[in-house]
Amino acid sequence: MITVPAQPFPHSFDPAHVALLCIDFQRDFVEPGGFGESLGNDVSRLRTAVGPTRAVLAAFRERGWPVIHTREGHRPDLTDLFPAKRDRGNPSLRIGEEGPMGRLLVRGSKGHDIVPELAPLPGEVVVDKPGKGSFYATDLETVLRARSITSLVVTGVTTEVCVQSTVREANDRGFEALILSDCTGSYFPEFHESALAMFAAQGAIVGWVATSTDLLGAIDSSPVPAKDM
Repeated sequence: MITVPAQPFPHSFDPAHVALLCIDFQRDFVEPGGFGESLGNDVSRLRTAVGPTRAVLAAFRERGWPVIHTREGHRPDLTDLFPAKRDRGNPSLRIGEEGPMGRLLVRGSKGHDIVPELAPLPGEVVVDKPGKGSFYATDLETVLRARSITSLVVTGVTTEVCVQSTVREANDRGFEALILSDCTGSYFPEFHESALAMFAAQGAIVGWVATSTDLLGAIDSSPVPAKDM
């Protein structure tokens, strides 16, 4: 077992049953010209999560621990896009319309891609989802159970929307979640802090919260498995 200093108390996980979940690190949310910016947000605020997540991603890859990426987006014909989602707010562009990186939040467009710094490697699972939660209308639960995963280390954007939706879904399905505060981010700093507080409230009612430094320090003592010759 590996024990990580965390809030509200240390969190332990079995490295044989853990996976890293990288939620929606897509150009559409993190880079200028995408869906996030069309809503009037300062997308640079999400960039702070990329570097720490890259370090955690490297540690998982070095040890051969599973990594799962998610992407929010819709079919090119938009048959999986509810009007209730499409028509919210007053963005400069709506989902499916043409932007600087192609059609916003549409699978196959440049904006739908994960940022290069965190791009999936061959063999890493990529889950395409039409909603905010990573379990809704996807096979994520099947993938996790097929690999006997019981614990998730969670990174991604945004903290109070797709990350929070996913962690609550995971909790209801019996998975334990360690959310990394510096590997998650929001366009609204106060929402980020509030979401983290809600995760750990009432004795980790939704999950545990730690930093990437906490996690990496804890797993540094875990031996790297020998590679097959």
